[in-house]
Amino acid sequence: MDRKNRFVVCADGGYDAAMQSGVIPDLLIGDFDSIRSELPKDVETIRLKVEKDDTDTFAAVKEGMRRGYRRFELYGVLGGERMDHSFASLCVLQYLASQGCKAVILDGSRRVFLMDGGRLTLSGMKGRTVSVFPFGCSTCEVTYSGLKYPLEEAVLESSIPLGASNRILEETAQITVSSGDALVFVEK
Repeated sequence: MDRKNRFVVCADGGYDAAMQSGVIPDLLIGDFDSIRSELPKDVETIRLKVEKDDTDTFAAVKEGMRRGYRRFELYGVLGGERMDHSFASLCVLQYLASQGCKAVILDGSRRVFLMDGGRLTLSGMKGRTVSVFPFGCSTCEVTYSGLKYPLEEAVLESSIPLGASNRILEETAQITVSSGDALVFVEK
């Protein structure tokens, strides 16, 4: 995507990662308790209080929505030493889906989607591993096509990890969620 069709928001220490990758932000937001770099003077900055209800990532997403954005790619929000922040980022995906936004977490070769219904088409990902789990609900009903283990209107339960480690066999695979919310992990 070219620069004129995107708006880059760095949440707190995400600015350090952006600088290392050569990405220039349009907006910085956060309490800046985990940033190592000096904040630039020429980039719009929203400084949040340290004691707040929202994570910096959630505040960044809400600011993006306030500015009219409806498609989000979240980088650098998984892993690290804070599993609670990783989980909070999964919750952010669910929030975005509930607001009618399109969103994906991109983390190296991993993609994470939250589906609150509808169909996800995975193209050009033959050979990748796919896992699907209910999220924020006890069950979700799914149908798979193009995967090694197809399902037809199957109910996945949050207490039984049946949706783990499937494999994409076709050039185009589809996951349809007909009830509940489902987290979809696509791994290399």
